[in-house]
Amino acid sequence: MAQPRRTFLEYAAMLPLAGRSSLLAVPAAATAPPIRRVGGARLKPAVNAYSFLELLNANARDPRQGLDLFGVCDFCAELGSDAVDLTGYFFPGYPASPADDYLRRLKRHTFDCGLAISGTGVRNDFTAADPGVRAEGVARIRTWIEVAARLGAPTVRAFADAQPPFRTWQQASGDASRDTVERWMADALRECAEHGRRFGVIVAVQNHGDFISTGPQHLSLLDRVDHEWCAALVDTGKYLTDDPYADIALVAPYAVNWQVKETLDSSTASPRLDVPRLVGIIRRAGYRGYVPIETLSMRRKDYDPRAEVTRLFGELRDAIATPR
Repeated sequence: MAQPRRTFLEYAAMLPLAGRSSLLAVPAAATAPPIRRVGGARLKPAVNAYSFLELLNANARDPRQGLDLFGVCDFCAELGSDAVDLTGYFFPGYPASPADDYLRRLKRHTFDCGLAISGTGVRNDFTAADPGVRAEGVARIRTWIEVAARLGAPTVRAFADAQPPFRTWQQASGDASRDTVERWMADALRECAEHGRRFGVIVAVQNHGDFISTGPQHLSLLDRVDHEWCAALVDTGKYLTDDPYADIALVAPYAVNWQVKETLDSSTASPRLDVPRLVGIIRRAGYRGYVPIETLSMRRKDYDPRAEVTRLFGELRDAIATPR
């Protein structure tokens, strides 16, 4: 277990003194070993369908408008993406399981496009004081684990933060202690992960800038879940620390999926992501797999998802192609 401990100490040394006090709120290091990779780093650029949120929502209201998931796959194929991450919200009938015929057609379409399906994701709130809300989230993730298995997707994204109508985990939990909320979340995620084990689908826990806003917090939760079918989804725009790159480096050895954002805190006021630096971090972690980008409107009236996805995907593809 020395490697996680050393990684944590390296992380702490990278932080400014003012940022180190936040580490006192979590255990000193994860005790679980990093994911064992074979063959060295291999990064495959991909796209998350959520980048097309506005167009997908427009299509759901009026099929003559926007894009559906088939259209997103077409765009990704033309872009040269290796995979597409198909967010569950945009499937007909969500949160219920989609019809078998729809899943078969979508799976065949992605194959014809030369795309893998790198994952899917649902909404859940395991910070909620109401056990019924937490149980609903478990049931939803279990359902979508089975959907993912039918699609051949290796991961289902789960949130580790409060969801509307709540704005913070403190509100959602009724001001319960952090330890109590982490226990709620770990118990729920462990149940989901056990279902994932049965279907061969990994539960990928995303940092979303609320309950999980630092790398040590992310690892603390995963350590408490303590299940090999539960791992990290690293959102590069939601580690809200003085040096998000240090958090990314800390958690990268435990990652099974990514959301590569345009900026470091998912807002236009934040510094833009240094994509070559990120690729270097992911490579040093020995990661092998898909690295999806996810662009956001960030309240920009002129947001054009096709243009933004093309630009960020190009940056990621070029950084991956650049010799080390």
